[in-house]
Amino acid sequence: LVFQFLTELTRLFQKCRLSGSVFITLKKYDGRTKPIPRKGSVEGFEPSDNKCLLRATDGKKKISTVVS
Repeated sequence: LVFQFLTELTRLFQKCRLSGSVFITLKKYDGRTKPIPRKGSVEGFEPSDNKCLLRATDGKKKISTVVS
């Protein structure tokens, strides 16, 4: 999965080499797919391990992966 992300990231960089930008963001990822409600909390949720969500975009195409 990470290999596919790196392949697509390389394509993004090559496409934007002469003109354009690629934006990369990295954030902590706890495995949740829904946002945490402001009031109250989800009891008993334990993330399995430390993970990061890595995203890249050129403004048109977006790619992402989760890295342990």
